[in-house]
Order: sequence, then structure tokens, then C-alpha cells
Amino acid sequence: MDTTTSSNLTVTTISLTMAELGPLNPLPVVAAELDQPYTVGEGVSEELQASARYGVVPNIYPYLMQDGYSREAASREVPAVVLENSKLKMTVLPSLGGRIWELLDKATGKQLLHTHDAPQLANIALRKAWFAGGLEWNIGTRGHSPTSCDPLHTAIVQTSDGKHILRMWEFERLREVVFQVDIWLPEDSAVLFAAVRLRNPNDRDVPMYWWSNAAIPETDRTRVIAPADEAYGSDYTTDITRVRPTAHEGYDGTWLVNSPHAADFFFDIDPSERRWVVAADDDGDGLAMLSTGLLRGKKLFVWGQGQGGKRWQEWLSPGAGPYAEIQAGLAQTQFEHLVMPAGAEWAWVEAYGNGHLDPETSHGTNWDSAVAHAGERLEQLLPHEELEAMLPAAIADADVPPSTMLLHGSGWGVLERARRQKTGKGWIDESGTPFVDESITGEQEPWLGLLHAKAFDGAPSFVAGADWEGLLARQDSPDAKLHLATMRHARQDLEGAKAAYSEVLATDATPGTTALAHRGLGLALLAGGQDAEGLAELRNGVDSDPSNAALLTEAVTLSIRHGDPAMALKLNDAATKAGAGVGRLKFLRALALARTGNPGAAAAILREGVEIPDLREGEDALAALWQEVCPNEAVPAAYQFGMH
Repeated sequence: MDTTTSSNLTVTTISLTMAELGPLNPLPVVAAELDQPYTVGEGVSEELQASARYGVVPNIYPYLMQDGYSREAASREVPAVVLENSKLKMTVLPSLGGRIWELLDKATGKQLLHTHDAPQLANIALRKAWFAGGLEWNIGTRGHSPTSCDPLHTAIVQTSDGKHILRMWEFERLREVVFQVDIWLPEDSAVLFAAVRLRNPNDRDVPMYWWSNAAIPETDRTRVIAPADEAYGSDYTTDITRVRPTAHEGYDGTWLVNSPHAADFFFDIDPSERRWVVAADDDGDGLAMLSTGLLRGKKLFVWGQGQGGKRWQEWLSPGAGPYAEIQAGLAQTQFEHLVMPAGAEWAWVEAYGNGHLDPETSHGTNWDSAVAHAGERLEQLLPHEELEAMLPAAIADADVPPSTMLLHGSGWGVLERARRQKTGKGWIDESGTPFVDESITGEQEPWLGLLHAKAFDGAPSFVAGADWEGLLARQDSPDAKLHLATMRHARQDLEGAKAAYSEVLATDATPGTTALAHRGLGLALLAGGQDAEGLAELRNGVDSDPSNAALLTEAVTLSIRHGDPAMALKLNDAATKAGAGVGRLKFLRALALARTGNPGAAAAILREGVEIPDLREGEDALAALWQEVCPNEAVPAAYQFGMH
């Protein structure tokens, strides 16, 4: 295959009907709140169990949550880059996490990815906002990436041998690493290529996580095949255990429509086997995911055929039909992190195309025959040795400077470089992935000022690390004390955080800073089991800054959770009656009414209709409350979001 002659590359826009992302939630993410849906059960090796214990984080600090969206969608033009040759047409959305949004197989006219023109933002990602469809890049820790809905630095790269590469990159703040995705489509190639590079500039090991997730169309006759007889499976309610996907709980889970509920299957592929996963519809067509050896894991996810799974799919992709996901990752499963050594660089190449299997063999009852056939077909599509041989050139191309910049990502890479230069720490070679000053915004400017010994009077963003704590400790402003308290809190130094918050409250801080200090102190007290004291501090925070809608919603939520629904009702009465949070506040009012002995009023609210834009994946609170206050009535389909 000639991999140097390039396909056509077009910079354009596409029209999508979707809600605006909205403002960032201003509250620092300090509580130990990350859910772990998996617990390890029987048949799981000690090595894998150790990987599951390693690298777990309590939260995604210093990122802020993206929950300012609603479900009020409107048509808008979204930046896009199209790579096209005689066989494939691919569309990427650089401003939305760099997602591959479309992969059209021209011979069949089929979209190999689940795609549509009305993606709906929902609370699925680590920072909440996420949308279904396409192929996404996930880094940091288990979950959909912190950059899922962020613009990435994006450029066109022209190599000396004539290749045109679409490059996207960003500094990932949770692990303090740089990731890079290079995408190219050779002329007349039946497969699209993506080379991924991760760089750890730190003088310490970091826990690493990466999964490339592809949403695929789900039909009644779609089957997913991988070269394994067993897998690690989970249904989101029980331990993860070794299972046989083709004979799982009385059904063959490799058929997408057979699973009665949401399920994960992490295929246990022998190290000697080529690593791939492929979907095959009624004609044998479907996405094939191939990779070089470093990308070990291969997975199937289904929403299942239950009411909750169907409701979630309609919630995420209104009118677009059902989908499943096939995925590829660094570890064998998604409850693991790998040790990425200090200063290490990791790279691999992924390839995507139509597997175009024989439908009779791939859909037959003999799993071994289906696997053998799929393996042979994928070897014809792209020989394993040919793919592995592409890696050295991809690594060399990764440092070729961009020819044309298309889009700026965040300014955090610029700030990180400045911090490391100031403190004499190592950094990456930016030749291929420049972080430019034009990407700096008001989120980074106060921190750049602090690096240059300017007075620190607060910032709308947050940072982490000993260098920043040292700089802030030399400042005497209330805002510097607040950010110090926040850093301690985020790493779960609750006693240190409480002391620092109390220092802030002893100053003449602004109402906004005072409110955040009360809020932080309240959360720390709640974490220590001091419910009454903690809720009182939250109330003080709301009183200090009544304009902070996020703070009020959090206080209402925690008042109910910690046994004071009457306080929740009082706070709810003061809430704004407009904005993205109205739906959740309406639900919280119903919940508080039920908890204060007024189920009739709660039922009336639910019957009137409640829609919560940031309803969390698997959150079944609407159905649970309905069953409580309307015990003799069936739960409306619109309220059924349970994963099982």
C-alpha cells in the first residue's frame, strides 16, 4: 500500500442541531466523588486487580464541570475537517474533542460509525457534558475524557514525502501529560489511520489510561467479533468477572440485540494473537478496529434492550436509532491504569475500515469459525506486519512542525511550559505540537501573573501542584488563601483544608470568595460526618453569594442527602426560575416534598413533567421517586433511565 500519496483534505463546517455547552460550573471539584462502577469479582488475576487499585483519583480537579447546557437545541455550524479518497470519507470535529464524526464506506454507502445531525449533550463524561456518536479519544482516568467537548489544538501537517496529516493535540491536566492524534488517509486506501502519541514530561511515573471508543449502528443482525473465547464482563450492578460472551447468562452477548441490559465485555485476547475487534451487520459490513501491539484492550459495550437502555439512547440520539460501542485501549480493561514511566513516550497506530465479512460465516453458530474468518479477512484488509511497519514512520512524523494551524485549544499547555521553565523542570519538544500564546485566555492569565510575582487577586480557574502552592503561600490575599484551601481539599487533606478555609473567612474577602470558603468548609465537614455543621456552612455560602446558582443547587442536593429536606425547600424557594438548572431544581423540590411528608405535592410535580438536562448516566432517581409517591402507577417511560 502506498501510504505517502494523500487523499483530499478539506477544511469546512457541518451543520449540527445541538445545545450550546453553556458556562462552566464555577465550583471547584474538591469532593471525593468519582464513581467506580466496577468491583472485582472471581476469576480476575492478581495482576489485573493490582492495576485496578493503581492510579485511582478522588475527583477530576483542577478541571471544572461542564454542566451549563440545556436540552434546547438549535442549528449551528461546527468546524470540521474532511479526509476523502475513492473508498472512504471521514469527517472530524476539532472543536468537540477532535471526534471522528463520520466514516463513510463509499462502496456500500454505509456509515461505519453511529452518526446523526442532532447530538444531545448529556451527563456522561468525567466533566459531565458528552454526546453520543462517532469515534472519541479518552485519556486520564476511567470515563469519557475531560476534553470530550473541548476544542483541541488542530493543524495540517505536510511531511517531506508528501503525506497530509490532520494533527490534534492538548495538554491533559489530570495526569499532566501531552497527547497527540495524527490522522491520515492514503490515496485509494480502504482504511483510515490514526497515530497516537502520549508524552509524560514529569520526573515521576504517572498512571495512564487511554481508550478509543467507536459508536457503531445497532441493527437486529449486527454481531461483534474479537479473537477471544472469554472476556471480563460487567452489567453495571455486579462484580466484574470472567465470562464467555457467546454463552453469557443464557444468551450470546456478541449479538448486539441479545443483551437484556447494559453490559461490558472486555475481550481476553491471547498476547500471541493480533488485536482487533469488528462489527458485522446483515451484509457482513461494519467497522473494523485494528491497532499495533501497544493498544492491548478490545471491548464491546451495549445499552441493552431494557426500557432504561432504550430511553438513554433516545435521550442521547433523538430519532437516530440505537447504537453500541466497540473500543480499544492501553489496558485490558477500563478499571485499570498502567504505569507510564517518568519521561516516557508511548505511541501506536490505529486503523479503521469496513471489515466486510462473509455474513453466513460471521453470523454462524461456530464461534471459532467466525473468528478465524474475521481474522483472515482483516489480514487481507490490512496485513498485520504492514500495520506494525508503519509505527516508526508515524513516530518520526509526530515531530514534523505544523504547516497550517486550524484551531487553538486551551492555554493550559502554555501555562505548564511557563511553570516548568520557571522552576527548572523538563518539558516536551514542542516542534510538532506547539502551544502558542494566542491560546491564552482569562483562565490562565492570573496564573501567568503569579508566576511573574504579580499580586494574586483570584482566578476563575484552578490549578494543582506543589509549585503553585508555594507561590500562593507567599501571597497574603484572601483569594490566595482560598486557592490553597482548595488544593488541600482536592487531595483530601480535610483538616488542612478546613484550617485554610477558616483563614479565608477571617478576612474581608469578597462575597464570591467568602461563599466558596463557606462551601468548601461545609463539604469538608460533611465528609467528616458533621452533617449539621456542614449544612450550616453551605447555607452561609448561599447567603453570601445568592447569585451563584451552582452553589445553591449543590446546597439543595446535599441538604436532602444529609437529612434536612426542610432546608432544601427553603433554599429552593429562592432559586432562579430560568436557566439550565431549573429541571434539576424542580426534581429536587419534589424529592424534598416527599421527604417532608408531602408525597401528594411531589407526585403533582412529577405528573406535570420533569426533565433534568444533566441527569447522570445510570441515575434512576426519577423512577425511584415516582414509585415512592405514585405507588400504584406504572413508571412513565420518560422516567426510566436505569442501566439494569
